[in-house]
Amino acid sequence: MTNAAAPVHSPTHLVLIPSYNPGAKLHDTVRQARAHWSPVWVVVDGSTDGSAEWLRAQAVRDPGLRVLELARNGGKGAAVLHGIEQAAREGFTHVLTMDSDGQHPAGLVPRFMAASQAAPRAMVLGVPQFGAEAPRIRVLGRKVSNGWASLETLGAGIGDSLYGFRVYPIAPLMRVMRGQRFMRRFDFDPEAAVRLAWAGVPAVNLPAPVRYFSAEEGGVSHFKYLRDNALLTWMHTRLFLGFLLRLPLLLWRRIAARRQYE
Repeated sequence: MTNAAAPVHSPTHLVLIPSYNPGAKLHDTVRQARAHWSPVWVVVDGSTDGSAEWLRAQAVRDPGLRVLELARNGGKGAAVLHGIEQAAREGFTHVLTMDSDGQHPAGLVPRFMAASQAAPRAMVLGVPQFGAEAPRIRVLGRKVSNGWASLETLGAGIGDSLYGFRVYPIAPLMRVMRGQRFMRRFDFDPEAAVRLAWAGVPAVNLPAPVRYFSAEEGGVSHFKYLRDNALLTWMHTRLFLGFLLRLPLLLWRRIAARRQYE
């Protein structure tokens, strides 16, 4: 490590990075994450770009880095599930997920982990602060998803449903993922936030910058506008139906919460 300060080590909280053909930004992402935290795990989700080989070489030299490899690409959610199941077996209770393409702020890992340690029942959600380079269609499109998430949870406090820089308590996340076959691809982040809110997991929201890199800067995007928006539409259709079934419980929680402050 080249940083003057040693990375924070935790026996309960780890950084989990799902990765699929991330490009050269992976190198900076892993190094920066390790500069701030230990341990860091990377789940290689069937990558074919040689990144697994680089990660293996790094892990040999760095005991704070572990590489988990999946033979075939299953999607972000499938990679996260694989990682948290292994983490639970080893006694970890929380994971901070971040993308491998350099868009997420590794320097905020300690702050998000501290917020999780102060409120261990909660999910700590990053609320993205966009730069001028952010694609306008992506910024506007997420407002639609956020509106649906707010409706589906009766305003449970999900600051942003799509931003993947967040800390999850492992046990409830495993329960909601094992309970159905969805949440395995691009739908993972918004559906995880909604289903955890349904399960009574409170949300803590913290601002966090997001950076969109151009292809010339080494940026890689696997977002497909039509495919992934169709996936989100199907996801919110399912969640809205689930919301209707849970509406009495959600209303009761809302009333009980208000009475606490009367």
